[in-house]
Amino acid sequence: MIALIQRVRFASVALKRSSGMQEIARIDAGLLAFVAIERGDTAELVPRMLHKLLNYRVFSDENGKMNLSLTQTSGGLLLVSQFTLAANTQTGLRPSFSGSAEPVLSRQLFENLVAAASSAHQPVRSGEFAADMQVSLCNDGPVTFNLVVRH
Repeated sequence: MIALIQRVRFASVALKRSSGMQEIARIDAGLLAFVAIERGDTAELVPRMLHKLLNYRVFSDENGKMNLSLTQTSGGLLLVSQFTLAANTQTGLRPSFSGSAEPVLSRQLFENLVAAASSAHQPVRSGEFAADMQVSLCNDGPVTFNLVVRH
């Protein structure tokens, strides 16, 4: 399981509807996490990834050091499924998605992560699984990290 996290001042997700673009999720300062489920990932990885998301120290303390976590700052968490993070880009000029989990498993594990995060922290928002989303953000720093949990 992969999560590309960005420390943000704000972030939002919108979907194209028949009436135009509709915002479905928004957070103020916190973390935007793009999440990919890989082949071989299981439900056992969800608590481990959630622990990293909530406790990874990427927010500045009183001395300006990245020493505080999302939990400590009470920031928002916006989870967005993004299977392209699991792409193999090592060869050629076209990504291979053979490392991505099947859509049914990906949806289940992503929804498990959203539910677990919502139980453990607030505010938590999410995009819509497998939708064509428009993500807007203001990266704070910029600060971006690639978190990976595997068996």
